[in-house]
Amino acid sequence: MSEADALKDEIKKLNARATAKKMDLHDLSEELPVNWERILDVARETYDAYKELTEKRAALKALGA
Repeated sequence: MSEADALKDEIKKLNARATAKKMDLHDLSEELPVNWERILDVARETYDAYKELTEKRAALKALGA
């Protein structure tokens, strides 16, 4: 498996994770003010997931794939 193929597989997994985190954040927002204490944690997890996804997409682009 090439490096580009490995990155593509990783990006698929990261995209699914980021989408799940986005939905967690959305669900939390709909339940407010219940669980308001979790806002920062869920937002940080969502941010981290999208940051990693963006970095991997940039790495794939740098490979020219």
